[in-house]
Amino acid sequence: MPGDHRVNERIRVDNVRLIDNEGNQRGVVSAREALELARELDLDLVEIAPTAVPPVCRIMDYGKFKFDEAQKAKEARRKSTNVGIKEMKYRPKIGPGDFDTKTRNVEKFLNEGHKVKITIMFRGRESAHPELGAKILERIVEKLEHIAKVESAPKLDGRNMLMVLGPDKKPKKKVDANAPAAVKEVAAPVAPAAPVLDIEAVRALAVTPKEEA
Repeated sequence: MPGDHRVNERIRVDNVRLIDNEGNQRGVVSAREALELARELDLDLVEIAPTAVPPVCRIMDYGKFKFDEAQKAKEARRKSTNVGIKEMKYRPKIGPGDFDTKTRNVEKFLNEGHKVKITIMFRGRESAHPELGAKILERIVEKLEHIAKVESAPKLDGRNMLMVLGPDKKPKKKVDANAPAAVKEVAAPVAPAAPVLDIEAVRALAVTPKEEA
């Protein structure tokens, strides 16, 4: 981490194992000689392995090194905090245009590395027909099968049906358009065995008001 290294005159040992600014091993030299060489190059002498015997030092631009390390740490924090779970809500009777728009947004989230919670919202008597929600989920899974995997199977939660998708980018084999049909058939990825959801199983999850009584 930046700031954890001894630099230049702060390196108070007699000898160091030196790596020059081009990454070449210079062997064991006096710390004074190593510092003079760094100054001749208008660079810094940085102790990178203080527990070694003798300590390992490298000639580098320490300011640039600290900046690069800070940028890497910032990027790592950004990725760890920004990647999370997004949510997209659908209705059982959603129109084609709205379905395509919402599903494109789900695809965008997946491509950014997010997981996506798909929520089917039922209203009124729609809750007695969970198969309508299951069909929407089937369409979403089929449309995004090239980049998504089902991480949490569909389940009913009150008047909603929930499913979680996660990123699952699979490399696709390229097939020459002029290749014989037999070659294309071998090279083509095998279609997954039905990303179709078990509608009957989903219907069985539904609890009607009479059953609740």
